[in-house]
Amino acid sequence: MFYDSGLRFQCQMCRYCCSAEPGYVYLSEEEIQGIAQYLSLPIDQFMKIYCRAVDFGDSWMISLREKADYDCIFLSEKGCGIYPVRPKQCMNYPFWPSIMESEENWKEEAMHCPGIGQGDIIPGDEIRRRLEDQADPAVIPKIGD
Repeated sequence: MFYDSGLRFQCQMCRYCCSAEPGYVYLSEEEIQGIAQYLSLPIDQFMKIYCRAVDFGDSWMISLREKADYDCIFLSEKGCGIYPVRPKQCMNYPFWPSIMESEENWKEEAMHCPGIGQGDIIPGDEIRRRLEDQADPAVIPKIGD
């Protein structure tokens, strides 16, 4: 793979990955429980306030809501409001399968993310670990459609 020798990345705290474009931050059951606990909320209340169901035909997947400007619901001027328990999807950016599937995708992402190409080299083995370290999103089957 193009990243076998490693790639440079160091977060520049620009918040690009948390804002400006519509998208989904899918949550696993463990992440839902962890964030709700961190916020001292019952799970049902956390989901009602901060989550949305995304239609996948025969089921729903749970994603964090976005603000009207497409910023993550937890993004503020101070940064991520749930940083200690942020989802794996957030932790692993920019090492997402969709970005890492080709060097062209990586270079395209670098046009938006100023951290790509900066800092120390992230070894290829670490990149592979991050690619494999994806949470299984919570899936809610549809009943009686």
